[in-house]
Amino acid sequence: MSDLVRRPTEVAALRAAARSARPLPPVPALMAALLVANERRDREGVCLAAHRAVRAAAPEVGE
Repeated sequence: MSDLVRRPTEVAALRAAARSARPLPPVPALMAALLVANERRDREGVCLAAHRAVRAAAPEVGE
């Protein structure tokens, strides 16, 4: 049975990524991605693009 070896740099990188701001693409680009995902019947892509479009349009939602 092998134990998971934690790397200090990995933990630090994850914490830094969680604290950093992630700029969202512009709303028109997200809406275009939403249309493409819908045309391809990609349910996960539709959900992701829709959520990102809402967050980009109204940043105070979900914060």
